[in-house]
Amino acid sequence: MQFDFLFFFNNILLGVGLAMDAFSVSLANGLNEPCMKKRKMCAVAGVFAFFQAFMPMTGWFLVNTIVKYFKIFEKFIPWIALVLLVYIGGKMLIDGLKCKCEECETSGVGVAALIIQGIATSIDALSVGFTVAEYNLAMAIVASLIIAAVTFVVCMGGLSIGKCFGTRLSGKAAILGGVILIVIGFEIFLTGI
Repeated sequence: MQFDFLFFFNNILLGVGLAMDAFSVSLANGLNEPCMKKRKMCAVAGVFAFFQAFMPMTGWFLVNTIVKYFKIFEKFIPWIALVLLVYIGGKMLIDGLKCKCEECETSGVGVAALIIQGIATSIDALSVGFTVAEYNLAMAIVASLIIAAVTFVVCMGGLSIGKCFGTRLSGKAAILGGVILIVIGFEIFLTGI
């Protein structure tokens, strides 16, 4: 393996594919918090990018050291993503249903919820460790950084789109965002089993 056009192209495409769940969750976060400032948007996208880079590196490490343990864990990945996203989505949905007034101020996604979302949307990226297992350490790090950069850009787009529609949907945005997260959880679960 070498650093060539195909290496970068494949990892950009891999990043786009892996970022789709994070995009959807970013869209829901934007819907839930239509007044989100640019700094928070960068932080949210940064968390998703971090986990999208961290998980493939963890997978690469596991494949190159303790493969047998990763195989056992792999069957639980859809279940973990389902539980985490249904929990966060259900909380958003319940909060949205409790809020009856049009002027309810949403607090937006908190740090704990954001970390759970980051893990839930990137846990399937552990399997990318198998894809990049033949890379040396430097190539695996570069691949993970490409995936992180692509995820950051994709999530910023999701947040921006969500904010735009969140402003228009006002009080119903938290309900819609919660439903989106629950649907994503089930989609990850059904495609993973």
